[in-house]
This record gives sequence, structure tokens and C-alpha cells, in this order.
Amino acid sequence: MSSLPKGLLRGFIQQENLKFIKNIENALKDIFRDTIQEALEAEIEEELGYSKYDLANKGTFNVRNGKYLKNVKS
Repeated sequence: MSSLPKGLLRGFIQQENLKFIKNIENALKDIFRDTIQEALEAEIEEELGYSKYDLANKGTFNVRNGKYLKNVKS
């Protein structure tokens, strides 16, 4: 994975008003949470073979059994 351009990082820092370490920690937690969520959703789509709400292309009896909160320690 390549590093992000400094301009993009500076824009993010300015947009999120990250002036203190605690603000940076919270922003990184949000980024990690969203990234892990997207990865889990992609994994279930790959496993089941169809996208969420795409029942027309569903070729399996395996189904999504709802959604509930998960706590992931990172």
C-alpha cells in the first residue's frame, strides 16, 4: 500500500479539525471501524456469491441472517 499524498492528509486533518492527539485517535478508530466493516461486507458477498439485495443472482440456499453489532479489538 502506498502512502497518501501530504496534501490529502493535510486536508483531512484540517477538515476534521485534528488539533489534539485524542482527536487523531478517535478519527483513526472511525477509519479502522469503517474499513473493517467494508471488509466484512465484501467477505460475506464473496462467500455467498451475491451482493446484498441482489436476490436475482442468488444461486445458493445460504442466506444473510441479519445484522448485529460486533466488537472488534484492534
